[in-house]
Amino acid sequence: MPRTVRDVVFVDGVRTPFGKAGPKGIYHETRADDLVVKAIRELLRRNPDLDPKKIDEVAIAATTQIGDQGLTLGRTAGILAGLPQSVPGYSIDRMCAGALTAVTAVAGGVAFGAYDVALAGGVEHMGRHPMGEGVDPNPRFVSEKLVDESALFMGMTAENLHDRYPTITKLRADEYAVRSQEKAAKAYADGKIQQDLVPISVRNTNEAVGETGWGLVTTDEPMRPGTTLENLAGLKTPFRTHGRVTAGNAAGLNDGATAAIIASEDFARENNLPVKMRLVSYSFAGVEPEVMGYGPIPATEKALAQAGLTIDDIGLFEVNEAFAVQVLAFLEHYGIADDDARVNQYGGAIAFGHPLASSGVRLMTQLARQFEEQPHVRYGLTTMCVGFGMGATVIWENPNFNAEGDSK
Repeated sequence: MPRTVRDVVFVDGVRTPFGKAGPKGIYHETRADDLVVKAIRELLRRNPDLDPKKIDEVAIAATTQIGDQGLTLGRTAGILAGLPQSVPGYSIDRMCAGALTAVTAVAGGVAFGAYDVALAGGVEHMGRHPMGEGVDPNPRFVSEKLVDESALFMGMTAENLHDRYPTITKLRADEYAVRSQEKAAKAYADGKIQQDLVPISVRNTNEAVGETGWGLVTTDEPMRPGTTLENLAGLKTPFRTHGRVTAGNAAGLNDGATAAIIASEDFARENNLPVKMRLVSYSFAGVEPEVMGYGPIPATEKALAQAGLTIDDIGLFEVNEAFAVQVLAFLEHYGIADDDARVNQYGGAIAFGHPLASSGVRLMTQLARQFEEQPHVRYGLTTMCVGFGMGATVIWENPNFNAEGDSK
């Protein structure tokens, strides 16, 4: 018999504070899977009306699926989080868009009727598992010139994107980065970020980085409030001599995890769960790997076409800031100003950090919070560039939408 496609909603999302990767980072002594477990437990705590036995799937992404990020993470994290053993799980890898893909994957299952409710998220502990650890790229990529050699180095792809967009200067990238830091600091000051953070207990045994013992992480470590253009102007350009990409106008190497509840709208309403966003469309697109940062443009074109919308219908944008140039290329393509108030209202990955496979759900939690505050906005999107030449975009509808601007 024919099936009816069901409406899919974003019920809730949380994340750990993001940390700096490496021996001095806050999560140096913390396991990657434990970060995911804390996020899942917090989701269940915040949504007591969700019976864990009713969860149909757990999809967790990681880019480097090795060590404490391996072993079918969705299944193992679910068991560690105390979910019933009847709840299945699996792991996903789409590099930077891992958590975003986890959401769209389970959303497809919900729309089709295979699931009523599922958990989706991602983790990246880049301190324990640097990007590319243990991989062995096929030599044919370079020997047969299937891709440019620079495609294997994300910073080089960002320099290549600067070449494609000569009007995007280093100064523009630095100006964008300063605004990201300023918006993130303001969002913290206004209490917009903390509401969706999971406090994490951490243990420090490294005397070289300060006090040893236990502590509680409640804020993002990578942020640099007070960053100025002068600070950024003198930074090195490690990917190219006299280049334009620096540690100041790009996301760093980070650790962190995210998790979200995705459900059919009927299930959410029947089980007294919040409905924070309604899924409209999603799309993925491939581009030349050496200009990875271009990916959000064709992915957004496809998602808009699927939804029957234009870019003018989008009232809020959450664009992952892997590199400032990548966001600026997206904005320039659509004729949107660098400082447009609709874009990354709370700041982005340049300030908060970008633990690869976890970041997609961070974009969603921030968009959901903005939807709640701005009922006059009907549509928003979350978009990211993806390693090895891809883009990913999800378009969402605000369930609080009221053309008059008043919450329902």
